[in-house]
Amino acid sequence: MPSPSPADATPRKGGDLRTRALSAVVLGPLVLAAVWIGGWTFHIMIALVAVLAVAEWIGLVPQDRRVPALVVAAAGVLAAIVAQIALGPVLAVVLALAAAVALSIAGGGREQRLLGFGATYVALGGIGLVWLRDLPDDGLALLLFAMLAVWATDIGAYAAGRSIGGPKLAPRISPKKTWAGLIGGMVSAALVGWAVALAFGAEMPALALLAGAVVAVVSQVGDLFESAVKRRFDAKDSGRLIPGHGGILDRIDGLLVAAPVVAVFHATVGTALAWW
Repeated sequence: MPSPSPADATPRKGGDLRTRALSAVVLGPLVLAAVWIGGWTFHIMIALVAVLAVAEWIGLVPQDRRVPALVVAAAGVLAAIVAQIALGPVLAVVLALAAAVALSIAGGGREQRLLGFGATYVALGGIGLVWLRDLPDDGLALLLFAMLAVWATDIGAYAAGRSIGGPKLAPRISPKKTWAGLIGGMVSAALVGWAVALAFGAEMPALALLAGAVVAVVSQVGDLFESAVKRRFDAKDSGRLIPGHGGILDRIDGLLVAAPVVAVFHATVGTALAWW
């Protein structure tokens, strides 16, 4: 079979971009609607996303017993999220850590520690998202701050990386990422975080500007971590659930790290400074 010519490759690239855009147009409003409504609608969405994400992790990391690993991972992540909803973050975090131990035992294999870590990685992200949204007064604002800052990071990093280029950020892990992209992502996230703070009447919008830039760095760490795992096991995407985008983990890797960080910041320094 002859190899495709450059002319043949161009339509496929355009088709991929159209597919990505269509998926974003369909899924974006649904996610934002659940975030806006909150309550059980949001809880169910997070639980579903967490189970799908940890299932992708099971498929990504080699193990000896796939079905027991999947059952234990899903149960552990759900238990942690339910505990957060009903009893608060302390027990939820304990269950998230316990899920890592249980998953590493259930799955077995040479990658036990990394396999088990996936349950905690996903569960802590879910716990952070639920904790933020369930805050009685500013939950919606703070969750939108975290989510939109992460989205702005991706957009700003892509735009700056493509237009400026320059030195690579982590060439062995993700060859396309550049330092210019990271800075562009930080600027974008800072501006979006500041805009969200202004829109919701935060007490210290300037601190939101700084926090947005930090969220950008944290989310890029999450992105690089998942990229390193995929590269280790020679996988292009974590899954194929979202047309044009790959898997759930490919879309939320940065948010899974950023949400707990924003939650801890708000519960400690942010509360002390009354920033929101």
